[in-house]
Amino acid sequence: MITAVGGHGGYSGGKQFVLAEELREKLSHIRHEKVLIVKLVDIVDFNGSFLARIRDLAGANPIILVVTKVDLLPKGTDVNCVGDWVVEATMKKKLNVISVHLTSSKSLVGIAGVLSEIQKEKKGRDVYIMGAANVGKSAFISALLRTMAKKDPVAAAAHKYKPMQSAVPGTTLGPIQIEAFQGGGKLYDTPGVHLHHRQAAVVHSQDLPYLAPQSRLRGQSFPVVSSSKLNASDSVSLNGFSIFWGGLVRIDVLQALPNTRLSFFGPRKLPIFMVLTAEADQFYDKEIGVSLTPPSEEQREVWPGLESLKQLKIKFDDKKRPVCDIAVSGLGWIAVEPFGLEVDGTETLPCDGELLLDVRVPKPVEIFLRPPLPVGSAGGEWYQYQDLTEKEEELRPKWYY
Repeated sequence: MITAVGGHGGYSGGKQFVLAEELREKLSHIRHEKVLIVKLVDIVDFNGSFLARIRDLAGANPIILVVTKVDLLPKGTDVNCVGDWVVEATMKKKLNVISVHLTSSKSLVGIAGVLSEIQKEKKGRDVYIMGAANVGKSAFISALLRTMAKKDPVAAAAHKYKPMQSAVPGTTLGPIQIEAFQGGGKLYDTPGVHLHHRQAAVVHSQDLPYLAPQSRLRGQSFPVVSSSKLNASDSVSLNGFSIFWGGLVRIDVLQALPNTRLSFFGPRKLPIFMVLTAEADQFYDKEIGVSLTPPSEEQREVWPGLESLKQLKIKFDDKKRPVCDIAVSGLGWIAVEPFGLEVDGTETLPCDGELLLDVRVPKPVEIFLRPPLPVGSAGGEWYQYQDLTEKEEELRPKWYY
């Protein structure tokens, strides 16, 4: 029985997991067989949880893409915009994705649609469910079997064999093969993959709960202002400031407009602090493991620090929408709005320019610049749908909610 795949970072439980290379070897037969793949991606960590090398395993087999935890998106989010955004991002991966489903295993939203698609596309083939660790795979399988059990006696019997979860998040201990279908074909639960570039690979196992959002996301915006409209003389600019996201991320603002706003979307347990960049090193050394957590105080002495630096030059040319997201693998994202604040006296500023940011994270955590995810009520106002030809529309996978 396979439990999960160990990362190559500092994840303390890594020794009890098989290596990613071993998993690829165990599942290498899939690309040479006719199977149906259900691939899970966490909407909070879309880029970090996508399994970049899924094509090596899937081959030309069809993929049903299931986006989990959509119930965590901010209040007022237009799922039509999110669905279109996911399809756009998926098209760039050049995979054989036949449909996209926005789901919540907690509320069962979208689960029936996934089941319908599986039954339609299975055609006697085995079904493999794949996903990175902590994308909610065990919860999804349980929700899927629970939905199937209402009409299918085979699934009803299989429901008692639903995957079990261990005390270590991301570890599937249940049976890999699940007899869940009438008329041939089996359901396979594959191990959750611990990707070495996610934050879970570097924090101690006792700190993993910090990384898991438990409630609906709410963006925390900086600078913090008390008025909706400011004067140019008000000192609110982010220039010369550093923002810490727990002990896991540091952003130094080297060049920004007076209007620039950064909004953080991720676990609420992670505290966020803004200090002068000139004092940032001293603040980090003093507060790491104390107010800047994770790491916890017990792990402070062995914490390697924020060793990876990425210098970002972000060009912008639109005043009406965020320019991009900075997605931090395994954590969440930061929405970058060059004109996020209304400041009197800046109306004549050109609508194009460049922001300069230094982003520090632990090695080997990755960060991604991506088109902004349209969340909250504002997202539905600024999101722009692509103008597609009839042929392009036909080639795009449909999304469901």
